[in-house]
Parts: sequence; structure tokens; C-alpha cells
Amino acid sequence: MIGRIPGRAVWVLYGNGFHYQKLAVRRKVGTTLSAHCQLTGTKPGFGNTISHSHRRTSRRFDPNIQRKRYWLPSGGRYVRLTLSAKAIKTVDSIGIEAAVARIRARGVKV
Repeated sequence: MIGRIPGRAVWVLYGNGFHYQKLAVRRKVGTTLSAHCQLTGTKPGFGNTISHSHRRTSRRFDPNIQRKRYWLPSGGRYVRLTLSAKAIKTVDSIGIEAAVARIRARGVKV
């Protein structure tokens, strides 16, 4: 590898010459993904879009993520959670206290 700058593209030396390659950016510990449910852990799925001629192109199936604010009586404050539509129904059935306990058990800061 010729140059390495985190989060940048670099020229990489392979057997047959130089190729331009984009390096992956490392995520800080404790940061959340954008299309990621804090309660259920639902993340995007990946697959193919298949056209009429049966050409396949990559696509991403995003979960139905919503930002929702709940009153947390034990903390005496509001918490803003990033939840899928299914997780919102789960919070409605089990209660916000139990849901926050599950989120904290997964290691997510609330």
C-alpha cells in the first residue's frame, strides 16, 4: 500500500499496477448507525433489484426507522430514541422503562 489516510481514497499497488481504492472509515465506539433500531437492532438488508430484462443491481432494504421522544419517569427527563415501527409498538406494549432497560442491556447509551 502506498499511502494510508483514514477515510480517504489512496493508490494501492497490486501485482499488475496501481489501482484507486477507497478505504473504509472506522466508526468511533458508542456511535450509532443511521438506519439502525436501538431496541431491536434492526439494520438494513441488502439484495438486488431485478429489472424486466433480469439485470441485477445492488440495493438496500432500509427498516422503517423513526425518531421518537418519550418521557422517562425514572430519569425525570425526555429521551429521544431511534426506533423501527415494530419497536414503537413494542414500547407501547411493554412500557418505556422496560424498553430503556433492554436498550441499555444491549450496551447503547440512553
